[in-house]
Amino acid sequence: SSDVCSSDLDETNRIQEEIIVSFAEITENKSGQTGQHIRRVSEYSRILARELGLDEEACEKIRIASTMHDIGKLLIPSEILEKPGKLTDEEYAIIQKHTTYGGQLLENVEGEEMKLSRTIAMQHHERYDGRGYPQKLADDGISLEGRIVAVADVYDALTSRRSYKDAWDEDRAYQEIVKGRGTQFDPGVVDAFVRAYAQISEVWQKFADA
Repeated sequence: SSDVCSSDLDETNRIQEEIIVSFAEITENKSGQTGQHIRRVSEYSRILARELGLDEEACEKIRIASTMHDIGKLLIPSEILEKPGKLTDEEYAIIQKHTTYGGQLLENVEGEEMKLSRTIAMQHHERYDGRGYPQKLADDGISLEGRIVAVADVYDALTSRRSYKDAWDEDRAYQEIVKGRGTQFDPGVVDAFVRAYAQISEVWQKFADA
């Protein structure tokens, strides 16, 4: 019967992953980001988790769960998400709500990966120094997964073209992540980013936006 249990578990995990990927694709279409953004963030997150010594299963979980980091953007008006110019303070406050909305959308989910998706959706804009949002969590009050995805997401946002900005080159984005060590980002995660940067750069090239 243990074989039956493990095959049931595999099936449950597969279904969770399919739901997560579907949600991620809907989010991309809504937020005007490319599918490659979600792909790159999930790959960067897996690389960082591995560099921090997490086991393969944990690395795979964060790779899958991180694809839903922006799911709360489904509830943000498109005209704000796609606004070409600078956001007003009011608009920026509305954008920030995507973290809370992500938490609400995933509130009653079952399954470890779905629960991890919820944590990441809520925490990927928290800052190590406690000046992030929505809860102003600090250092290890933020889950390790949240701290990892924060670095992965910002690096990808910097190196991607968005409606309101051009893409930065890799070197400038790298320096910006290093500059945030201990303030915006967990120092340990930034150190992992530096050590694994060749792999991160490879992913950036492999899944570049068309």
